[in-house]
Amino acid sequence: MLVDFKTLPETSRVWIYQANRSFTETEIEEIKAKLDTFIENWTAHGSDLQSGYEFKYKRFIVIGLNQNLNMATGCSIDASVHFIQQLEKEYNVDLMDKMNVSYKQGEFIAYKPLTDFKKMAKDKAVSKNTIVFNNLVANKAEYLENWEVPAKESWHNRFLN
Repeated sequence: MLVDFKTLPETSRVWIYQANRSFTETEIEEIKAKLDTFIENWTAHGSDLQSGYEFKYKRFIVIGLNQNLNMATGCSIDASVHFIQQLEKEYNVDLMDKMNVSYKQGEFIAYKPLTDFKKMAKDKAVSKNTIVFNNLVANKAEYLENWEVPAKESWHNRFLN
């Protein structure tokens, strides 16, 4: 059951998929239509899952699920992963690699392998105040408060001395 992401409760589970490149406006419109269809039909053991999504910075797909209504099951999570993998193939983009870091560089969103980010931290090319995207947030409240934060407030801090 597709709902507006903004209406989901703060306890809703979130999954964040970061792309290794920006999507074009055309791609975003196509992907939104595919997300609408997927979420409208997304179920757990035959029960509707109340879900919504949002696109951020032409690069992040954020899916939220109201677990107060129905919980995601292994099968429903597998279905969402399969859907994301299909998007990866269709748009020749990486959405599943958690070993990459996205951060703000002025107005732009930079995307680097973790090894490059560590080297940049060592070389002082990024600092504790660099805005990073903490894609490990678990629910909507954490997403709204702790997703886009200075590196010193995220797991990225361990690489910055």
